[in-house]
Amino acid sequence: MRGITNPVIPGWYADPEARTYGGRHYVYATRSFTEYTRQMNLDAFSSVDLIHWTTHEGIIEMDDFPWIWRAVWAPTQIEHHGRHYLVFASNDIQKDGEAGGLEIAVADAPEGPYRGYLHRPLIGGFVHGAQPIDAHLFKDDDGAIYLYYGGWGHCNVARMNEEMTGFVPFPDGEVIRSVTPPGYVEGPCMIKKDGLYYLMWSMGGWTNGTYRVAYGVSDNPLGPFPNLGTILERQEPVAEGPGHHGYLHLPERDEWLIVYHRRLIGDREPGNRMLCIDRLEFGAGVIKPVRMTDRW
Repeated sequence: MRGITNPVIPGWYADPEARTYGGRHYVYATRSFTEYTRQMNLDAFSSVDLIHWTTHEGIIEMDDFPWIWRAVWAPTQIEHHGRHYLVFASNDIQKDGEAGGLEIAVADAPEGPYRGYLHRPLIGGFVHGAQPIDAHLFKDDDGAIYLYYGGWGHCNVARMNEEMTGFVPFPDGEVIRSVTPPGYVEGPCMIKKDGLYYLMWSMGGWTNGTYRVAYGVSDNPLGPFPNLGTILERQEPVAEGPGHHGYLHLPERDEWLIVYHRRLIGDREPGNRMLCIDRLEFGAGVIKPVRMTDRW
């Protein structure tokens, strides 16, 4: 892949999820307003070449979620049995009993429109100390779909049922399991490659240059995931605060790309985050440090 200029999409966006359907790449993102009450929908972008992008604005039918009043955040998206499911966070809830949490919506096309699916949150409270934000849907080779999520330094995983309406208990009866790696803050992302499960997550503070990405590897989607080091962090003079990412796999070249947000070095405006794409390279059971670029 050549000719990509970062940021790939103009404007303030964050927390990207990336998928490919029918030869077209999709990026789903948070509208990165500093004022949470302005974050009342999500935008998506699609491209065949990762250079020229079409904007799909306001992909959620928000009238289907009358309890949401702020902080529509951090989408994850997956196709299952011909339908497209979108999970996102709402309302930045601070304790059990508040309306919001992780929501789920469904559409017939990758770009939406996404309609309410359950008419209630998928996860509406705190489990194992995890704030219900920052979801990531991962489909294993056997078709099982896992939901990783969590803020406030706690990461959970659950297995979705076939109807995508809830969860299948694990063999020990537990429904939502803690898989928190050392140093975890938020933003989990899972890749399976050559039989190994690579869990990545964000550390540091999202409003400043300490934000960065670490990873761990396991032979099981439930871990454990040791912290094997930082793979994406501040890089002068390019950018700081990179993190909360997704990925794309280009199978024709067996090329992996990391889709993430970053910020200008020294910028004190929390909302000024931008979407970027760079190479994601693997070694023998490791992820190599990512080199951030302006153009490649």
